[in-house]
Amino acid sequence: MGDPFLNYFALFLLIFVVVVLFYGIIAIHDIPAKIAESRHHPHQDAIHAAGWVSLFTLHALWPFLWIWAMAYRPDRGWGFPAQSRKGGAESPSELEDLQRRVAALESSVKAGGQ
Repeated sequence: MGDPFLNYFALFLLIFVVVVLFYGIIAIHDIPAKIAESRHHPHQDAIHAAGWVSLFTLHALWPFLWIWAMAYRPDRGWGFPAQSRKGGAESPSELEDLQRRVAALESSVKAGGQ
């Protein structure tokens, strides 16, 4: 037979590798949930639950969970800050002006239709 020490060492190494892979896969699946938690994501519970579902689908959902978790930031929400949007109302006075113009158009349409 062989050296019993080498047999036990090989068995220990095999068990160690299996345990490390098992816990490594679980740790990797939780990365999107940790990102969502750190960003105070409004859907962090759903991302965490979908991460566990992704374990059973061989991590097929995992890239989408990563994107979902990264898409939200507390300082800007889901998109860009309101100041940098093109074509949007940039100030309250501009919004009030647009509301006045819409009201004038509505009153002229009502007056013309009667």
